[in-house]
Amino acid sequence: MFNKFREEKMTWYTEISSFMITISIVIILAYSFLQSCPPTEAIKSSNSNLDPLFNYRQSPNFKNSAKCTAFSKSSIPTKICNPSLVHISMTLDTKFLRGSVAAIHSILQHCHCPENLFFHFISSDKSINLEPHLAKIFPLLSFKIYYFNPGIVQNKISSSVREALEHPLNYARNYLADLLEPCVERVIYLDSDIILVDDISNLWGTSLGSTTVGSPQYCHANFTNYFTPKFWSHKRFYRTFHGRRPCYFNTGVMVMDLTKWRKYRYTKKLEKWMKIQRVHRIYELGSLPPFLLVFAGKIAPIHQKWNQHGLGGDNLSGSCRNIHAGPVSLLHWSGGGKPWLRLDTGRSCPLDELWARYDLHDQK
Repeated sequence: MFNKFREEKMTWYTEISSFMITISIVIILAYSFLQSCPPTEAIKSSNSNLDPLFNYRQSPNFKNSAKCTAFSKSSIPTKICNPSLVHISMTLDTKFLRGSVAAIHSILQHCHCPENLFFHFISSDKSINLEPHLAKIFPLLSFKIYYFNPGIVQNKISSSVREALEHPLNYARNYLADLLEPCVERVIYLDSDIILVDDISNLWGTSLGSTTVGSPQYCHANFTNYFTPKFWSHKRFYRTFHGRRPCYFNTGVMVMDLTKWRKYRYTKKLEKWMKIQRVHRIYELGSLPPFLLVFAGKIAPIHQKWNQHGLGGDNLSGSCRNIHAGPVSLLHWSGGGKPWLRLDTGRSCPLDELWARYDLHDQK
């Protein structure tokens, strides 16, 4: 009986030992497998396409009025030529994408009929397809992305007071008449660092009369400051303003008649001044002065509420600034300080909190 008990005990030990060996092998194999695979979070991150760059919450689908026209889901080329649309153009750059998304969000929220809007986005980076990301953030947004070849202006750009002003995409607005379809006769151009608190359709309805460009202008500004002493000392340069009263205007908000633009070949006129700048250094501020040289004193003045600019401070320090006295329809963080950067670093300005209401970027 004792021998039988000992045999059963040995059998039990053998089975246990075999089981433990099997478990050990499984653990070793599993450990090796886990070592060769990234953890769950790493897999999620690697498949998220530059996350957190594209980590945004989805915008609400704004239905602001039951009386708005419901356009059929026609193809983009057909829809673009619909004469009832309000056309808006903005540049798309990954560095300023957060600003662009907030700007679009504010436009949709305050537009009486967001269904009537069509966005023309200009990008100079072929390596990143921004279309699916925008479609995910704004599921009902009507838009098209156009490629702007940086080589078109690469040899025409001169150095500026701030490196960001030298980016080729800043000059894309010069070429909107060529980039957009010929059936697009008018467009509102907007910078990426703006927020609207009014219906953009009211800006769209601005009468340009016989002019090609409409923009808020500021005649109290010292216009001479936008050009170097060399410009004002040479008659061949300053005589361009003969017969007109030039006032400063900010090119971050413009209503543009593309039909007239194409007819009078304004792109060539802007390029002419860019070439002169490369040789004679007649200004310091990137893409703005050529517009002043061609259009200042010859624009349709728009109420200044449509461009409360300068909220980003000056081009170097980016200090806090307040809005000007009077009504406000559009806030513009032109200058060196961008609200999303100041908010992230804990050094925000009071007005940056207003911008934050439209920020869809998810920090989590």
